[in-house]
Amino acid sequence: MYRVLIPVDTNENRALAQVDYVTALPTAADAVEAYVLFVFTEESEAEAEDHDSASEIDAVRRAAETLEDAGIDVTIVEDSGDTEEDILEHAEAHDVDTIVLGGRKRSPVGKALFGSISQGVILNTDRPVVITGSKE
Repeated sequence: MYRVLIPVDTNENRALAQVDYVTALPTAADAVEAYVLFVFTEESEAEAEDHDSASEIDAVRRAAETLEDAGIDVTIVEDSGDTEEDILEHAEAHDVDTIVLGGRKRSPVGKALFGSISQGVILNTDRPVVITGSKE
């Protein structure tokens, strides 16, 4: 079984782009197992207010439904705290083969000021990392 970790935020377009990559993998329905991860942070809690679990967040639910419709086994995972650290921990815990991140456009100054979760994950894992765009 080929395992992928798909960390998503509240943006449905990014989540669906990540899912499109996974569903396009060869023999995805027969050979892929997906873990959709949502990390509750101060920022995401404000965006995902009134949701008691990750499965109630539209981006998470749509990602899971699309994967299931493609015949892919899906597990929704949630955590809270530091997004980069949680992604790396779940990649290790589930022994995933690939981490599929949803990229967003930021200026070089924006990256320097706010950091980049994608950059941190890439630099701190020995697992392959794929960064998709958005379906916008």
